[in-house]
Amino acid sequence: MQGHEIKVTFQPTGRSVFVLPETVLLEAAGRAGIILQTPCGGRGSCGKCRVRLVDAPPDPSPASIGTLTPEQVAQGYRLACCTAVTTPLVVEIPAESTFESTQQILTADSGADVEVAPLVHKKRFTLPPPSSEDPRADLPRLQAALGDISVSPTLMRVMSGFLRDNDWQGTAVLSNHHLVALEPGDTTADGYGVAVDLGSTTVVGKLFDLVSGRECAVASQINPQVTFGDDVISRIMHLREHDDGLAELQAATVACLNAIVSELVAKADVRSDEVYEIVLAGNSTMQQIFCGYDPSALGEVPFVQAFEEAQILSAASLGLKANVAAEVYVFPQIGSFVGGDTVAGIVAARLDQWDEPVLFVDIGTNGEIVLANGDQLLATSTAAGPAFEGARIRQGMRAATGAIEKVIIRDDVAINVIGDAPPAGLCGTALIDAAAELLRAGIIDETGRILPVDELPAGVAPALQARLVTEGHETRFMLASEAEAAGDEAIYLWQKDVRELQLATGAVRAGVQIMLRRAGLEADAIHRVLLAGAFGNFIRRSNARRIGLLPQISGDRIRFIGNAASLGAKLVLLSDRERDYAARLQTQTEHIDLSLDPEFQMEFGMAMIFPSADFDACED
Repeated sequence: MQGHEIKVTFQPTGRSVFVLPETVLLEAAGRAGIILQTPCGGRGSCGKCRVRLVDAPPDPSPASIGTLTPEQVAQGYRLACCTAVTTPLVVEIPAESTFESTQQILTADSGADVEVAPLVHKKRFTLPPPSSEDPRADLPRLQAALGDISVSPTLMRVMSGFLRDNDWQGTAVLSNHHLVALEPGDTTADGYGVAVDLGSTTVVGKLFDLVSGRECAVASQINPQVTFGDDVISRIMHLREHDDGLAELQAATVACLNAIVSELVAKADVRSDEVYEIVLAGNSTMQQIFCGYDPSALGEVPFVQAFEEAQILSAASLGLKANVAAEVYVFPQIGSFVGGDTVAGIVAARLDQWDEPVLFVDIGTNGEIVLANGDQLLATSTAAGPAFEGARIRQGMRAATGAIEKVIIRDDVAINVIGDAPPAGLCGTALIDAAAELLRAGIIDETGRILPVDELPAGVAPALQARLVTEGHETRFMLASEAEAAGDEAIYLWQKDVRELQLATGAVRAGVQIMLRRAGLEADAIHRVLLAGAFGNFIRRSNARRIGLLPQISGDRIRFIGNAASLGAKLVLLSDRERDYAARLQTQTEHIDLSLDPEFQMEFGMAMIFPSADFDACED
């Protein structure tokens, strides 16, 4: 049955979500795309997830009383990790409570580790005009004011005319020591950049003020390449089979980015020609297609990338809507399918700076895994497949309005549907929930088989037994009846769905085991598991552990860190030092190719079996 859902609105973003009663506010924030700080793992002891409930806040939890001051409690502040949603809420999120605030962005004179010091910057100038006493050429005259700069032949053609037409003054746009544009008047306060997370399924763009570092707007779209295939291998096959396939895929990506940039500048009320830089992070295939580099070699052993170091491209040559002199920075790549989005994630998580072993996991069509163990950084990619995004699931769908996103099974079934709409299918988080809950109920066994009613263990509730439908040798489980569903048929978890989940989970689990073995570690040695990516933000830790997707460690050691690729792209956009940092991390990280590991197939086969140990005592 569909549970009664409650609306929660978060300010200042205005984002709203619908959640089941008793949902922890921390999870509701995650579903709105807001990742709060939880250094204590959500146990209520650090006070970092402090939020303010605007109207009629519920009684404070003991943890809120013990961590917050009496004045804060009286003002409506509560800990998000210890506050359950029971009525509609409007929640204010202080900036310091968000995960991104841990990567502090300050002005250049603050002395902080991360500065707003982008590669692209502006400088106002006024030059003395030539005279009999000072007959220097125009370029040395400009260099005397701006430093030892280089100028392209294209700009040289218009430079002399610009200087004379504007009384020898204006604003120079500089990229490092290269003059990229001359603008009349003082435009030093106007300059923007875009950070892009180019995912296989979703593309996210954020517009930033390059002077203050302020985020001005955010926009996202489904990657139009999905029409050519769910995963990167199917897209590589498409371009192999069609002479114009690469151009076709690249054009789709550029059109998508142009639509995002147009939306961003419209929201911020600025012009597209005020965008001077674009920083892009994506997996290896997505980055190479965007650059126009043939990724065919990634479709066959030994899965070779076209480049490793960061690529700097002209936005104009790609057909992007930005300033004519704007450049595009494409992140460096580590190896085979471990691409720029992983490097961006390592930058965001500061993986080389942890004192104890840390596992970074970005779960999607490809599962990228990085293990940091002191000075050692190991990275790999597993072909998890598109099951986590609802693809190849009988009634699966992406996380959109109408998708079942949460499943709770006790004596009966309660479901949470995105947008508080009638259910139309299930997305990846619901797939994990349903399998984990049915494992606990004894309706799915450790081999992944959905049991018919006559094979169920004693004690399974009658309402759950009534949801099982057996035809031939296979049984399926009903999540929503025909009367509850948006269409004209009930929504089920099918046996094939469980098998797809086992394949996806087994690939990630086996990859983690191989990485730990390479580092000489056991799972218990992992100090933190950092879950990145849009999908990783929404899964429930206890359920992910139950199906073996995450290591069998306590939930307080598993941390959500949001869209790490997007955050890494932001940092590189806003700081030249972060760009150097990304380059160092790329060279420091050792790539592990699982396809060449003789133990992977055995580990993969073992990982297909759901674990018998259950860590339900560890709360999410």
